[in-house]
Amino acid sequence: MLRTTKNMRDKYEKIQSSLFDLIPEKWDEIYLYASVIDRAGFVQTGEMYFYYIPKGLLKKKPVNVYEVPKKFNINEADYIKLVDGLYKIIKELRQDFIDTEQDLWTNLTISITHSQFKIEYFYDEVSQEEQVCYNRHVIWRYKYLHIGGEVKQERKILEEYFQNEKKDEKKEEYQTGIYLKTANNLVGFDREIEEEKTKLEEQRQKAIELEERKEKRLQAKAKKQEEKRLKEQEKNRNQILK
Repeated sequence: MLRTTKNMRDKYEKIQSSLFDLIPEKWDEIYLYASVIDRAGFVQTGEMYFYYIPKGLLKKKPVNVYEVPKKFNINEADYIKLVDGLYKIIKELRQDFIDTEQDLWTNLTISITHSQFKIEYFYDEVSQEEQVCYNRHVIWRYKYLHIGGEVKQERKILEEYFQNEKKDEKKEEYQTGIYLKTANNLVGFDREIEEEKTKLEEQRQKAIELEERKEKRLQAKAKKQEEKRLKEQEKNRNQILK
């Protein structure tokens, strides 16, 4: 039976907070998959991906986390650091299971919908073979996001999965209300800062251009005055010569 400690609840709040920080627009639902695999020499590997569904009157297409930097003009390197930080928390959560001597899960799915945070723990063996990872992603997206299966390759993967689906696979769940975060969305806040910097830079460039135009006008005026003075001087010289 799943036991939940204060450390685990703290991790759940951190996970929720990190997810909220990574989404720079209003959303309705979030779904995340992550696996953690132990290797020799205390090395952990795995994968993580998550999607969110933007808020709207009409049902919108899920947005892949890795599309966010390009979609919202966010620095990709900084954004990936935040994603890596989220995965680190998930690995720390797994360590809590080790510390409390509970069965060790290999992968999990997190969903945040209707103000509810739900996490499903799975204990099946997770292969990192490239084709298996691809198949797993296709199946996961279909089950949780209800997308995929339009192309022949995906359709074949899904058909094989449902034909051989294990009905008795071990799964444990934890569910609670979402952590109500009051801090600013970090990604959104960073975007506001960048937008403000861009705005200030544009204003600075305009000020420079205005100053340059003013200087050119003064130079042109001074040049005309000098030309007028030289003409007057030449005229006076000619009159003296006569």
